[in-house]
Amino acid sequence: MASPITSTGIGSGLKIGEMVTALVNAEKAAKQNQISTQSKINSSSVTAVGQLKSALATFQSSLKALGDTASTAFQAFSAQSSSETTVKASAASDAVAGSYSVKVTNLATSSKVASAAMDATQVSAIPSGQLTITQNGIDTVVTLGSTMTLQQVRDQINTQMQGKGITANIVNDANGSRLVLGSTTTGLGSDISVKGSGGIGSLLDIDGTQKMSASATGAGTIGEFATDAVFTIDGLELTSKKNVVENAISGLKLELTGATPANGAATTVTVASNTDGLKTSLQSFIDSYNTVVRLVDSLTKGTMSGTTYTAAALTGDSTPKNILAAIRKEIASSSSGEGLTALSQLGIMTDQKTGTLSLNSATFNDAINKKQFGTQIQSFFTGDNGLIKRLDKSVEAYTKAGGVLALRESSLGKVTKRLEDEQDALDRRIESLTTSLTKKYNAMDLVVAQLKATGNNITSIFEAMNAQKNAS
Repeated sequence: MASPITSTGIGSGLKIGEMVTALVNAEKAAKQNQISTQSKINSSSVTAVGQLKSALATFQSSLKALGDTASTAFQAFSAQSSSETTVKASAASDAVAGSYSVKVTNLATSSKVASAAMDATQVSAIPSGQLTITQNGIDTVVTLGSTMTLQQVRDQINTQMQGKGITANIVNDANGSRLVLGSTTTGLGSDISVKGSGGIGSLLDIDGTQKMSASATGAGTIGEFATDAVFTIDGLELTSKKNVVENAISGLKLELTGATPANGAATTVTVASNTDGLKTSLQSFIDSYNTVVRLVDSLTKGTMSGTTYTAAALTGDSTPKNILAAIRKEIASSSSGEGLTALSQLGIMTDQKTGTLSLNSATFNDAINKKQFGTQIQSFFTGDNGLIKRLDKSVEAYTKAGGVLALRESSLGKVTKRLEDEQDALDRRIESLTTSLTKKYNAMDLVVAQLKATGNNITSIFEAMNAQKNAS
């Protein structure tokens, strides 16, 4: 846009710049006011829709965290270990309150075996053939179709054994290079053996039932054979092929993490009601919901200042209200059946004035201690048709790609582009008008200057004539 004109006419003495600016501003004012007002409203709407999307994304994330099947958020019982360096514990929904004494003799271990040491010539040219890798009575055949280096053999094994818990690598010691295989599978009898056939012959044979001494050049198991975990619960000895034990105590998962020190005290695992944990999870749910409620209120409810009403960014827009209505429908609904069927039974109440939720501690404690609803909360929130899944589904239509809010953002983006185009067009028109008016007023000023010059010449002639007449 052209800069304001500040010149004064030489011939006319008029302030041409100020006259042009005044005329241009008068011409521009109505349209500029319209564009500025619409741009401000549109910008506020863009920001508000972004805030709404962000709040709903946070709401869904909190629901996902609470509804995670691996989460203990809504479990009726919690398990505590007196020494997590020996055993960690977690309770399931079918746990029973109690205390257990656990001692760990040894952890379950896996197999690690090594081939015989190979020299540089052997390492660079492993013949073609087949390797049969055996673990727990299961054979897996790895085919080497051509002469390979030991590194290529390792890579071929890792490719074919992917997802089977066995990996290969190369270790170089004082005797040469060895192919080393390790396993994630633990437990007695899970030792690895390797048998070569074809051109490979016995070069890579490994008997996993034989130990290899540290100084030996032959093949065999490195260190100890694979073993089961051995532990006691309240004096009863048990074994497990894994260090995660899920069936030893009903409703309780034990993760064995280390052996109990010699003459050390047993680890005490205590299972108790998860009242505090449940209350914290319910409050987290309430807080995430209230955040959405308060945001919708701030985005749709106008304000009064004296007699002046100011609309909010989304006043009159039905989308925020529709979102809240969809969420409230699920929160207010009751499931069929007996026992826990509604949030109000847990002490979660709705404030009729603000629409927010709150937790009544007395009602909650009564629900847990007297009505024994603790074991039903997990299913109520995270079941197949639980509240969390229903809430997530209720807002999905608004938050998904191509959903209501995404389409709204796209629409507002088009409005933003249209207003920018209108502003550019107005700026170009005003610049052209400024140039045109300045040119016309300058031309007028030139004519006035010429007329003044002509008048001055005529006046000079008459003055000369009068002077000549008076002289005679």
